[in-house]
Amino acid sequence: MCYHPCSYGRHLLIFIMVILTNNVVFAQTDSTKVYFNVPRLEAEIELDARLEEPVWQDAVMVSAEIEVQPGENIPAPVRTTARMFYDESNLYVGIHCHDPHPEKIRAHLTDRDQIWSDDWVLILFDTFNDNRRTYDFACNPLGVQADMVETPMQGSDLAWDTIWDCNARMTDDGYIVEMIIPFRSINFQRSPTDQIWGFDLVRSYPRQVRHHIGAFPRDRNNNCYMCQANKLIGFAGAEPGRNIELAPTVSAIARREREDGRDTPWGSSDRDLESGLTARWGLTPNIVLNGTINPDFSQVEADVFQMDINTRFALFYPERRPFFMEGADYFNTPLQAVYTRKMADPRTGIKLTGKENRHTLGFFSVQDNTTNLLFPASQGSDNTYLEERNISTALRYKYDVGSASNVGMVLTDREANDYYNRVGGVDGLIHLTRTEFISFQMLGSETLYPDTLDKDFEQPEGKLAGTAFEGFIVHDSKKVEAYAFYRSIDKDFRTDLGFMTQANYGYTELGLQRRWERGKGHWFNRLSIGVTYDHEKEHEGPVLMEGFRLRFLYMGPFQTFCHAHVRFRDQHFEGRTYRTHDVIMEMAARPTGNTELGLQAILGDHIDYDNNRSGTRINLSPSCELFIGRHLLLGLGHDYERLYVDPGLLYTANISRFKVVYQFTRRMFVRTILQYRHYDRNLDLYLDPEDMERSSGTLTSQFLFSYKINPQTVFYLGYSDYHEAGWHESLQQQNRTFFTKLGYAWRI
Repeated sequence: MCYHPCSYGRHLLIFIMVILTNNVVFAQTDSTKVYFNVPRLEAEIELDARLEEPVWQDAVMVSAEIEVQPGENIPAPVRTTARMFYDESNLYVGIHCHDPHPEKIRAHLTDRDQIWSDDWVLILFDTFNDNRRTYDFACNPLGVQADMVETPMQGSDLAWDTIWDCNARMTDDGYIVEMIIPFRSINFQRSPTDQIWGFDLVRSYPRQVRHHIGAFPRDRNNNCYMCQANKLIGFAGAEPGRNIELAPTVSAIARREREDGRDTPWGSSDRDLESGLTARWGLTPNIVLNGTINPDFSQVEADVFQMDINTRFALFYPERRPFFMEGADYFNTPLQAVYTRKMADPRTGIKLTGKENRHTLGFFSVQDNTTNLLFPASQGSDNTYLEERNISTALRYKYDVGSASNVGMVLTDREANDYYNRVGGVDGLIHLTRTEFISFQMLGSETLYPDTLDKDFEQPEGKLAGTAFEGFIVHDSKKVEAYAFYRSIDKDFRTDLGFMTQANYGYTELGLQRRWERGKGHWFNRLSIGVTYDHEKEHEGPVLMEGFRLRFLYMGPFQTFCHAHVRFRDQHFEGRTYRTHDVIMEMAARPTGNTELGLQAILGDHIDYDNNRSGTRINLSPSCELFIGRHLLLGLGHDYERLYVDPGLLYTANISRFKVVYQFTRRMFVRTILQYRHYDRNLDLYLDPEDMERSSGTLTSQFLFSYKINPQTVFYLGYSDYHEAGWHESLQQQNRTFFTKLGYAWRI
């Protein structure tokens, strides 16, 4: 059966075809850009952050002279200059960050990618000059590096890690950063002659406010960032070499756990020694093939505890495994058709990612030892797993249109015995003008479950087929944002290789927001007020939710941030309609360079889903991070929630997290993480308290020693355990694990 989204989809496709046929392009003209010629020079340099070798005098010099936030295109409060040159294999960058008060520089020794509370400087490259993807390389004043990929709509992907090197040194007039970026670590155009890359030089200068400084002015009435960027000319003859990378790993794990839950004897110790190999081959400068046998998918940091009391839908956890993180942005779509954590226990895998001219391609196929399944519905989701192997495959393709638009398709397939799920569809991001764009995606799926699942989880018999649609149109200018969003998911639509927890509904959202921005010295740096209308309806069923949200955003001195929503809604759940209103608030501040404070709060009406009745919720989540000196970091967070119903207090939930990290050097640290979760339920107020515990608690602890030369050359030594407690019971250890891992990146 085809619901009304199908007609929306047909009209949208016709509209897009008209745009593509007329080849509408809205971008800043090249006459407003500045071009810099990057010389090819052959010289040996020492990565000492001194820039004293003569070759630096022959390098091209660029500067960041414009404050783009909070000031709008005003002269920068400090001077920043960068020099660049390249040889056959590497790009060299030297950056001098001047500071009239170097004693105020914020710099700490941290793990990779954790520098964002410090002073830092970043250079980014649009290596295809297509305004769609940038490689960002950042460094703080102590030489701690960070890298990421940025794409329109999806934003920053900090999970991307590549092999490059940097060093930094604090001086009497600021600090100096020196970078060596191998061409084999990035994808770029294939050309024997000079190439053109977009770039930006960005410096973050945090004092009473955090100043962001760039190399070119930002037009806030143009939502295409890289369309406005200056250009680099050069890189003729740049080669990634044979671009072969082998990363063998060896992991040793010793586990022990109780035989059958709490208060039972310990079982025998289980010891495993596992070896694996991941290989990376740059077929061309911009096409990369990855393969893995018995891959190292170990995680060295446990997932953060989340509240799973009084919830209806499956919880989302981010991907951290190295094989899946590389090139992950290639598989991003408006509807999350690819969620790699669905592959729980991979055995082998192959992946191909890259770009040729206007064509972007991503492909992977993985053999997974476990088949996790998620069953979405309009008012909740369920899940299970099959103890059998499957083959999970995804294909992603995009074609660039104009200066910043694209259209694409995605196909996924998951096959096991008596089971399959196949999904396919098209999507696009179309820039209509500098301030207006639309994105869309249409998907169709076909699924066959084993007969046992049809009965146990109330799934329809035989093959399931369904469609999904999402459309988003936005006007985003300096002062005003207005948008319309629509999503429709059929009852029998499934994305077993993606993450979509809800089905059989249509959702509409309309929003309008007014912004004000001010520079240094004002009581606010950014202020916005908005209103949103939400409507969600079950297909051929009741209205699930309808209401308004008032939105407020404030950013001010001391990096103060406050974002608040006031919601007025009618919500429907299992035959009853509830009129609710609540307040959601998120606040943060950095009163000093060593301290960051945060608070999230939800106060107001809520539904008791276990008993289908109204309640009042109090949810508070304070957090604090404190640096002591340059080496020691203390982190503390707590989630507290209470739900009151008409007879009284239904439950109290607490989750506490404590983290302490001592960073010896840029490459070496020790870390301890403790997480404690405790639930107290008043079972007298539950209509069906079967299988519920009046009180339960869990504690996990983890100790880790890490020595990391680069993302693949690592040594880990760690310990973790898990404790449980029941009603009137103390915490009792249920398992413990010792582990060590050695990985080495061998480049040819």
